[in-house]
Amino acid sequence: MKRKIRMGMVGGGPGAFIGAVHRMAARLDGEIELVCGVFGRDPAKSRACAEELYLDPARGYADYQSMIKAEKALPEDQKIDFVSICTPNRFHFPVAKAFLEAGFHVLCEKPLAMSSAEALELEALVKKSGKMFCLMHNYTGFPMVRQARQLIAEGKLGTIRKVNVEYSLGWLAAPNAGKQAAWRVDPKQAGISGCMADIGTHAQNLIEFVTGMPIREVSAELATFVPGRALDDDGSVLLRFDNGARGVIFASDVATGEENNFILKIYGDKAALEWQEQDPENLFIRSNDAPIQILRRGWPGTGEAAAKNSRLPAGHPEGFIEGFANIYRMFAESIRTGKAGDYPSVTDGVAEMRFLEAIVANSNGTEKWTKITR
Repeated sequence: MKRKIRMGMVGGGPGAFIGAVHRMAARLDGEIELVCGVFGRDPAKSRACAEELYLDPARGYADYQSMIKAEKALPEDQKIDFVSICTPNRFHFPVAKAFLEAGFHVLCEKPLAMSSAEALELEALVKKSGKMFCLMHNYTGFPMVRQARQLIAEGKLGTIRKVNVEYSLGWLAAPNAGKQAAWRVDPKQAGISGCMADIGTHAQNLIEFVTGMPIREVSAELATFVPGRALDDDGSVLLRFDNGARGVIFASDVATGEENNFILKIYGDKAALEWQEQDPENLFIRSNDAPIQILRRGWPGTGEAAAKNSRLPAGHPEGFIEGFANIYRMFAESIRTGKAGDYPSVTDGVAEMRFLEAIVANSNGTEKWTKITR
């Protein structure tokens, strides 16, 4: 009989949107149990949050250093197996590093670190430690995203020529958008980028995950529309790939009225596909010599990749939380088997940091194109 994998969490306390999503997703398949965490910088609030989550209040720790010390001292059948890091960006590297060095597996929100140097240090540490590391890009867990990747791998689109991605949100269109917005445009908390670090990395990661083609060169224009912000809240990036394909990423946090408009379009010489996060059950297939084909999750015509990441019959929509849950399920299996799963890794985190550094340098510099180090 499989035992539950024990999870600790750093971050995700009261008022943190993404922490609650992580907790719901981790519990969804019944394979993971949250047992402890640091749920805020105030020790009393962290303890109170632990109680609200029906945890032992003594395991609502004051800081991650105390959590590591206490968890290491517990018997093997009580201590955590892994930590889920749901903090602002600046804590990702030190927290991940400390838990890896202490012998725990790590799942971390994106972006991986504040610089590619930090990301490379984590990559080396993961290899040295032998521990599992997952970078949470939940969109890679959507069934029809997996279906899109399968179609491309099977050659159904032919040679890829063009990749267009739009990720537009409107929540930062006003100057005072709340606590969750404030840290994302603060260089001390978010790093070298705002919008592109927050949602542009989702676009970059999804492109490379689905197509299997690394982005090699970028030409970028980042903008800050709301006065007083120190980081970008909008950006456009031209992309080049090794096979001659071209691409575009348009990402914006100030697209007034938009909710979570994430659209992936990939054009090959045989066919094209389109997936939309706000309509995630459908995958649109287009060509010049046949009617539009719509593949729907759970229906005949979809493949094994989509089926393995579905829970419900067609007509019962699966989406955002289930995408997270698929990543958590795969990570739990990795911990059991000792084998890395089909989810974004620390190496993908290095790639996203190099992407961010390249677009920021290009936007601020005079070069038309900037190569991404691989």
